[in-house]
Amino acid sequence: MAETTSIQPGHLWSRIDKAWLILALTLVALAILDPAQLWPTLTFAAGALWHTAPFIAFAVLAVAWLKATGAERLLARAFEGSQARMVLIAALIGGLAPFCSCEVIPFIAAMLALGAPLGAVMAFWLASPLMDPAMFLITSGTLGWNFAIAKTIAAISTGLLGGFATLLLARSALFADPLRAQPGSGGCCSSQKPFEGAPVWRFWREAARRDTFRVTALSNAAFLLKWLALAYVVEALMLEYVPAETVAGVLGGTGIKPIVLGALVGAPAYLNGYAAVPMVDALLAQGMSNGAAMSFVIAGGVSCIPAAIAVWALVKPRIFFAYLAFAMTGALLAGIAWQAIA
Repeated sequence: MAETTSIQPGHLWSRIDKAWLILALTLVALAILDPAQLWPTLTFAAGALWHTAPFIAFAVLAVAWLKATGAERLLARAFEGSQARMVLIAALIGGLAPFCSCEVIPFIAAMLALGAPLGAVMAFWLASPLMDPAMFLITSGTLGWNFAIAKTIAAISTGLLGGFATLLLARSALFADPLRAQPGSGGCCSSQKPFEGAPVWRFWREAARRDTFRVTALSNAAFLLKWLALAYVVEALMLEYVPAETVAGVLGGTGIKPIVLGALVGAPAYLNGYAAVPMVDALLAQGMSNGAAMSFVIAGGVSCIPAAIAVWALVKPRIFFAYLAFAMTGALLAGIAWQAIA
């Protein structure tokens, strides 16, 4: 007799990828409410994905190579010397290294084990969700190299701002006894453990490293594809249905107001650093100011759910709110600077 299995509704729901589900529901709703717009939306999203494909491919392969060789293990060794040096290194690593949000917890644990001060941890936390190699390539492919470079500088600068401020106030009541109890493991990243020891640059000679390369490349490619597909569909809908004069009236123009509003809107509206790129592209096309665009991506990147959860899981609430305050300050300063330059 054949065996039968039952699938609990809750278990089935947990296995459904919410990004693909939202994308499918959006297209179904569009087909019902405005069928004439369905094909233009699909062609717009497909064309945008095709334009971004070379950047996605390079980023996916680069991150997979880092994982397979074990080169990322070298980064943890940089936290030696003075506290000021550790803050500087943490901001640079956070802004440049390919860590996803769920990898932050074990990396922070490694930093703390090496004796890194809370200022270095704060610098890394602030810079890490704002930029990485994949995000840089996708940002440059859509918003231009100047914006991508400026955002990278803003990410590192925001990390330095929060890191050195925390270092100066380390002995105050605000930053005393900052950590929660050690959290359990889990997250969206691959369950494969990092390789120990020195990097192996010719990783293809070992089966385990080849497997790591394959798994990392496929998982990152799927992650980028689903979020960018959803984001480009949202971009097409924004360009079609959101009046340009409304965006220009609220987030356009000069002065501090649109920059402040960009930061305030960015914090709750952000999906993730990849999905935000097409959204910002659409807003810029509709009249959003350059400064507001920069404050939007900085404030939203730090406060997006994956990045915020990683911080909330490790520190007490007062440290978490200090993290958000540093993020908003960095976003406003970055927006003002980019408005003046661009």
